[in-house]
Amino acid sequence: MRHNPRHATDDEQVVRQIIADNPWALLVSHHDGELVASHYPVLLDEDAERLTVVTHVGRPDDRLHGLGDGEVLLVFQGQHGYVSPSWYAPGSSRAPTWNFSAVHCHGTPQILSPDDNLAVLTRLTAHFEQHVDEPMWLDQDWGARIARGTVGLRIPIDRFTAKVKMSQDKDPVSVQNVIDHLRAPGPYRQPRLADDMERTRAEGIGHASADETG
Repeated sequence: MRHNPRHATDDEQVVRQIIADNPWALLVSHHDGELVASHYPVLLDEDAERLTVVTHVGRPDDRLHGLGDGEVLLVFQGQHGYVSPSWYAPGSSRAPTWNFSAVHCHGTPQILSPDDNLAVLTRLTAHFEQHVDEPMWLDQDWGARIARGTVGLRIPIDRFTAKVKMSQDKDPVSVQNVIDHLRAPGPYRQPRLADDMERTRAEGIGHASADETG
């Protein structure tokens, strides 16, 4: 990501929140001279002392990525959406922009044992089924069979880059106008992005700057 200290954060709790809220990750590696990318659900490993995630890949993605041989990049995309300059207070910037949050995490995957892989698959299922009216929990016998077609991963995060761009550079009236427009009906309605803007404002992530326009 383009470095911009006005929107960057090194707060691990912010990173954890973005991952927890947006668990569909892009996994990127460089193997055998080629870039390889896959998409998988990821959960925080709450039992780990350091920032760590768990996931799985379907075979043969493990071989395509060369998992366990080197570092991978995990990209988490938070809520995002277009912001029109027409929403700003009079006299503010006339530049259109995009509000978003994103995290790039780097780490070397650890291959899980079959039992640990099944435990991760069970936890993934339980996590996403918990809000279903009639949840279907993972039967362990059936789960053990399907687990053979997957490779479980634990990825301790060695370093991360996080960016939260939520109109922190704009005046309070403009910020509220953007939030209101994101909640209003229409083609750019993004109420969850408005929620993120309000949380960013309340937590003071980033800081205002008069010359920031993009």
